[in-house]
Amino acid sequence: MGEEIKKNLLQHQNTSEEEEESLSKRVWQESKKMWVVAGPAIFNRFSTFGISVVSQSFIGHIGPTELAAYAIVMVVLVRFANGILLGMASALETLCGQAYGAKQYDMLGVYLQRSWIVMFMASILLLPIYIFTVPILEALGQNKNIAIMAGSISLWSIGIVFAFSVSFTCQMFLQAQSKNKIIAYLAAFSITIHVFMSWLLTLKFKFGLNGVMTSILLAYWIPNFGQLFYIMKKCPDTWKGFSFLAFKDLWAVTKLSLSSGAMLCLEIWYTTVLILLTGNTKNAEIAIDALSICMNINGWEMMISLGFMAAASVRVSNELGRGSSKGAKFSIVITVLTSFSIGFVLFVIFLFLKEKLAYIFTPNPDVAKAVGDLSPLLSFSILMNSVQPVLSGVSVGAGWQKVVAYVNIGSYYLIGVPFGLLLGHYLHLQVKGVWIGMLFGIFVQTVILITITYKTDWDNQVVVARNRVNKWAIVEKDESTEISSFR
Repeated sequence: MGEEIKKNLLQHQNTSEEEEESLSKRVWQESKKMWVVAGPAIFNRFSTFGISVVSQSFIGHIGPTELAAYAIVMVVLVRFANGILLGMASALETLCGQAYGAKQYDMLGVYLQRSWIVMFMASILLLPIYIFTVPILEALGQNKNIAIMAGSISLWSIGIVFAFSVSFTCQMFLQAQSKNKIIAYLAAFSITIHVFMSWLLTLKFKFGLNGVMTSILLAYWIPNFGQLFYIMKKCPDTWKGFSFLAFKDLWAVTKLSLSSGAMLCLEIWYTTVLILLTGNTKNAEIAIDALSICMNINGWEMMISLGFMAAASVRVSNELGRGSSKGAKFSIVITVLTSFSIGFVLFVIFLFLKEKLAYIFTPNPDVAKAVGDLSPLLSFSILMNSVQPVLSGVSVGAGWQKVVAYVNIGSYYLIGVPFGLLLGHYLHLQVKGVWIGMLFGIFVQTVILITITYKTDWDNQVVVARNRVNKWAIVEKDESTEISSFR
């Protein structure tokens, strides 16, 4: 009882000290903490996105069949795995972030190992898609030559899928401790090596597609080895060696991982639905070309938003684990306002550039005109993307993945997609109508997440976070629960 009173007094003292600080000082301190996570996370995502762009440019010099096959595998199959595994890894972000805030440092390494087990099993379950790519694509009516080439690329991609399992989990582990500068350094090294190796193996030694795929695998695995080495040598407080405790409570971690995977996959696949629906519109070729340009620009901008999503998740989970509901709420406000400010600047820029954007990607005036017509929708997408991912990050930090998965199903697939079909096909607004419908779904989701965040009892969320951390904490004083471990 005395210890509990001491904790409450200490928490009250910390809160009082926070309130005594000036607002400008609090904003500055929170902004620094936010950018420590957001900056490297944004750079890492730009670099990872760049690997795909660089690979596509080199494969484009090999041949059209290879380029089409690469697009199918990387845009559809690898993106499918990326969404599932990245989503599942966000469960680790919740657990590690809250445990680190609560100073239960020993548990971070255990959580990481549990996540490795769950992610490895998920990767195994995804293997049939990559092994049987050729018959799957042929059954869907794809050109036989493209399907065979895609099958070859797909087998190479198995190594990429397993690389995701290691990469995403290590990143979440390091981000929770705000130790993600190493992630940015490794990303910069990786993209540099990838450009050099792609040139060397593809253009210099003429290894063709095999050369590019070898370079891609190196680009994904080199940072993994670097992160693993850093974790085991430079994180003595949170990595205590391999432990058999990692095999306990796997089902609880699996459930949270599945909820996280569902939440993020529903968001990532939403834009894929937009492209599929556009393929059935009038003048589909020009529409798809224009939309792909807009989606490419939107994809680059999303790397910024996803960086702020990571920052929101880490800051909220750390503050909840620390026992500060006011700190969690303040971090939400600062992160949302910062992301929105950047999004608003980009909104204005792209709103006025219009078709000028398209000539960076194509000389076709018809496509450029179509991009100009879509630029207002692109601008509004960028503006909404500056808020929605941050709120998703808040949800991850608080552990609401299951709730947000249901929100995504309702707002995206029960409202956005049907509304897009209605406007695009039945009211003949074509791609504009489809996009407006999809934006409406994102708007509904954003409003719901804002409402949930505003209405939440954050004092109660502190209790929930503490209970979650304490449930799986290592009780060192109890010799009966001693777990054998080895380094």
